Amino acid sequence: MAQFEYVEWLIEWLYSQEDFIFDWDDGNATKNYLKHRIAIPEAEQIFKNIGCMVPLGIQISPKSNEPRFGVLGITLDGKMLSAVFTTRTGMIRIISIRAMSLKERMHYVSLRKK
Repeated sequence: MAQFEYVEWLIEWLYSQEDFIFDWDDGNATKNYLKHRIAIPEAEQIFKNIGCMVPLGIQISPKSNEPRFGVLGITLDGKMLSAVFTTRTGMIRIISIRAMSLKERMHYVSLRKK
């Protein structure tokens, strides 16, 4: 499982965006749906529902050849999701999106209560 290090600027960057533009490739969109049953519109909703998003930070493990970031969020219909993404020319490219684990749900709820 990926590990993240909290970085303050990620929150500032996410909340400064007026609209998110997404960069999907067919392989990644298909993989996420087949493996986790999360369709593209659902995945994008956690970024559009920014008031319910909890940034985890920058991925420190496993190592990657580009910066990756983690967020926890909720879709408009209440599905709790965990996403790993990168940015490319200002666009969000979701690497992985899945339902939050129990540990992530507990972490999400504890942070949202603060």
